[in-house]
Amino acid sequence: MNVLSAPALPHGLPPLSDELKKHVAQVNRYLLDRIEDEGGFLAFDQWMHHALYAPHLGYYTGGSTKFGSNQPTGDFTTAPELSPLFAQTLSRQVMEVLEGSQSLSVLEFGAGSGALAEALIIELRKQGIEPKYFILEVSPDLRARQQERLAPLQAQVQWLDSTPHTFSGCIIANEVLDAMPASLFTFDVDGKVLEVGVIAADDSTAQGLPAPFYLATRPAPEHLASLVAERLEAQPFYLSEINLQAEAWVRSMGTWLKHGAAILIDYGFPQREYYHPQRDKGTLMCHFRHFAHAEPLVLAGLQDITAHVDFTAMADAALEAGLDVLGYTSQARFLMNCGITNFLASPPEDPAPAVQQQWAQTMSAANKLLSEAEMGELFKVLIIGRDISAPMLGTMNGDRRERL
Repeated sequence: MNVLSAPALPHGLPPLSDELKKHVAQVNRYLLDRIEDEGGFLAFDQWMHHALYAPHLGYYTGGSTKFGSNQPTGDFTTAPELSPLFAQTLSRQVMEVLEGSQSLSVLEFGAGSGALAEALIIELRKQGIEPKYFILEVSPDLRARQQERLAPLQAQVQWLDSTPHTFSGCIIANEVLDAMPASLFTFDVDGKVLEVGVIAADDSTAQGLPAPFYLATRPAPEHLASLVAERLEAQPFYLSEINLQAEAWVRSMGTWLKHGAAILIDYGFPQREYYHPQRDKGTLMCHFRHFAHAEPLVLAGLQDITAHVDFTAMADAALEAGLDVLGYTSQARFLMNCGITNFLASPPEDPAPAVQQQWAQTMSAANKLLSEAEMGELFKVLIIGRDISAPMLGTMNGDRRERL
């Protein structure tokens, strides 16, 4: 094993309370035990899994606030949190899938605060559809928040603990793939693939570090080395990710999605852009109180850790599972195709300040959702499914499947 890098505390990181410092220390002890269990080297995907999902300790299972558009109420903002406008527009695509699959069932993975589910159910009801809404949520804290938020709707909402054995209808996964634990790899000076993982700092160095860990490398296992070699040419010291868990999740959908489509929305690129020679430090990002940085070893259990999505790999996984790739485009083009401008065509005539302020917030949200400088281009939409007609409404114009 060779040490790759030590953690560095990002400049400008929001301060921690004593309570949060105690939580980080507890999570660090848990992770040190996991490193010892694995013989001193914990593969990065396992590290990411424990940091995000360890029972009662991980970022998504420990009860901290995650979603919010304003500091300090959250760590990051997703499209549904900005405005109901996102869900209202998405509803048009959901309606097409429900009609094509002759179903009223919607299954959302990772429903966050419940904002998307709430706005989507309300909009579907306006269109005469009373959906059967299913949510698969791994975070007990978020599940409780969702239940509280959705209770006043008195809708047919059911929370699941695992994927269904069979499903027909519309599946939604908004910013789900990026939070699935990814493997980290690099190349040595001879072009051999190395797996990146985490090791414990020794006592003499741990005291001077913001976290008692180092990133380290070892020869990659054969299956990882083979996949990396298939996807990009060796470049000494090039660092990037490959998300085998996300690919497996998409493949598994082929065993239980019988009729319908899945709408996968996330930030990412097709493979040739994902592994561009200039993107030699990968796409790994962390978020804490709206502060973004690239140090995954600090603030374990308090910060989100994400990697951008390789949409070519997701499309290939779908095809391997016997699913169809029905469309792929940017979020901006998807929302335009689904008629977002229709929701913006009639400004309110009511001069009341509260009404006008809400309209201003809606217009601001629309700009963030559509702008190339914000979410419009970085976020992509991939639609996969079975036994349902293409092209989909959301990718009717500007379909980029040929780029995958």
